[in-house]
Amino acid sequence: MPVDSEVPVSDGDEVCLIRGDQGRAVRALLDRIADKWALLIIATLHGGRLRFTELQQRLPEISQRMLTLTLRKLERDGLVVRTAHAEVPPRVEYEPSPLASDLLPHAVALAGWAAEHNPEIDAHRESYDARETPQARSVSLGEQP
Repeated sequence: MPVDSEVPVSDGDEVCLIRGDQGRAVRALLDRIADKWALLIIATLHGGRLRFTELQQRLPEISQRMLTLTLRKLERDGLVVRTAHAEVPPRVEYEPSPLASDLLPHAVALAGWAAEHNPEIDAHRESYDARETPQARSVSLGEQP
């Protein structure tokens, strides 16, 4: 009998990448790049190299601490290149790596899909929520309201 990670989900081998042990790595990376700020930072840097303060000005809703933490994670993952210049005052610039530039079109495609299907997803959520009110749930379980 095949192991669960060997059972095909569909005819495409690509779909099987999200299952099994290799899937853990894929899901961990997706979690990292799909956090609240990572893709927004990568997209903002797509226009070219920016200093920290310039990046912060273009993303006023992110705190300095969160910007610093996210940039460090992106640098660690090889998605952002940090260049520190030995000057007074110190100058640090960030730019997307080739890896990030390769990622961006895929992220834009996913964002396009989300924007296109958001009304449909919202309708499904409303329908589900209407069915799953506490009273509806107790009736479906055979309890007295």
